[in-house]
Amino acid sequence: MPLSEHEQRILAELEESLSQQDPTFADRVANETVYRQAGRQCKWAAATFVLGLVELIALYSVSVPLGLIGVGIMFSSAVIIDRNLRKMGRASWHDITRSLHDEERSGAEGGIETAVHDAREWFRTRFNRGEE
Repeated sequence: MPLSEHEQRILAELEESLSQQDPTFADRVANETVYRQAGRQCKWAAATFVLGLVELIALYSVSVPLGLIGVGIMFSSAVIIDRNLRKMGRASWHDITRSLHDEERSGAEGGIETAVHDAREWFRTRFNRGEE
């Protein structure tokens, strides 16, 4: 249901007063998205995963329980990465792949998606060649 003119005017006044009182917070709220937050959490979880792997490799030969703590850290990081990737969703995947290549090329026209598509087509032609 759309807002009435009166509600829109009140909302605009609230936004303006927020911008005047705390401009840095208002800018951060305006520019922060679910994708950016989830991406940031994925980066930290990936770094933590690597640290868990290093701990596993370094300490497993010294003490098995310490090595298993590294496995636990890796598992927890993988769960965090999975949850945040699901939160980002398919639309965000297209945003990420678009940023990996030229601005004028987007989606299935370039980047990771093209590589996957090309590999899939190669496998189809390679293994269906004898049936034709």
